[in-house]
Amino acid sequence: MSIKIGLLTGGDDKTYAVGLTTALASRGIFVDYIGSTAVDAPELHTSPLIQFRNLRGDQNENVRYREKMIRIVRYYARLLRYATQPAPPIFHILWNNKFEFIDRTALMIYYRLMGRKVLLTVHNVNAAKRDSRDTWFNRKTLKFQYQMADHLFVHTNRMRSELAADFRVPHSKISVIPFGINNIFPSSSITSQAARMHMGVRPGEKIGLFFGQIAPYKGLEYLVSALPRLTSIRGDFRLIIAGKVKRGCDAYWNQIHSQIRQAGLENKILERIQFIAEEEVEMYFKAADVLILPYKSISQSGVPFLAYSFGLPVIATDVGSLREDIIEGETGFVSNPMDPVDLAGKVNDYFSSDLYLNLDSRRNQIREFANERYSWSKVAEITHGVYQQLLEELH
Repeated sequence: MSIKIGLLTGGDDKTYAVGLTTALASRGIFVDYIGSTAVDAPELHTSPLIQFRNLRGDQNENVRYREKMIRIVRYYARLLRYATQPAPPIFHILWNNKFEFIDRTALMIYYRLMGRKVLLTVHNVNAAKRDSRDTWFNRKTLKFQYQMADHLFVHTNRMRSELAADFRVPHSKISVIPFGINNIFPSSSITSQAARMHMGVRPGEKIGLFFGQIAPYKGLEYLVSALPRLTSIRGDFRLIIAGKVKRGCDAYWNQIHSQIRQAGLENKILERIQFIAEEEVEMYFKAADVLILPYKSISQSGVPFLAYSFGLPVIATDVGSLREDIIEGETGFVSNPMDPVDLAGKVNDYFSSDLYLNLDSRRNQIREFANERYSWSKVAEITHGVYQQLLEELH
């Protein structure tokens, strides 16, 4: 049975969207890739089974508010028109669009009225709860979308249990799929030593990396609080903070920056507070000795899998499902959340461990582990099975 699906990317998370699309195409599935200029990639134009539909267009933020609103309205109009055409029978939503409440309610009803089967990949069960801005209305609209969807994908068993408990979604309607390993960001033959020189790392320094958008739920303040204790033990430790400040979180970053200055940690931190271009990503992960994720709250994060793709170990706090993806002493360590003392201790333990002392050889082992456990072929296999099941229900 030939399968054709519409993949609604929301114009976000290029690495995940492209990774899934190419894996589905490798199984003979035709994919209408609904996206924007921001999530375009060469891989989308090499297979006759992939049709890139740039319904959203350019998402450049450096335009007037009026132009942004026109673009959004135009996009929703195109999306509605697409759903009325002889579009694929299955719509697979990876991310909602800008006006999430519309996507969760009106669009879900519209897709179902158009006779589509709707799947939803749930990357965060309740992001508003994570960000401490949850409301009754948020929970109601989330529950409506979850119950309207024909099937849901999550990345861990813990997320599956959370969906069932908090939103009364039957377990039979939820499938657990791995978080596919990054295979989009370029990885050249540049060595760790060359990357360290490029980043301005001094010989002998031990480098921890905090990577990704800066937002309160990521707990960066606890990592900064851990630095004085850590650097008193290991004077050769230095932290790289790389990523842009999430929209609306400028005050949070200003507070962090003030914390750094007051503690006199400027010479212990290399700040790259900006969007990190794709071609630069590997420099950070190859220059670092370990990725540090001091998160306060999260369901799942794609950053550990990005680190694993470069063979970089991870130290993460025990929140959400992060523990499920770290093998202690083999791929990283787990620390207590919101506990700078324990975090400093875990980082110190790491630099005394066999994992760090044999990092050159362990990097290859971590890559092999990740490519096996989080392969896109596994994701596509499970997803393919759900598509087939839904098509059978249509007939």
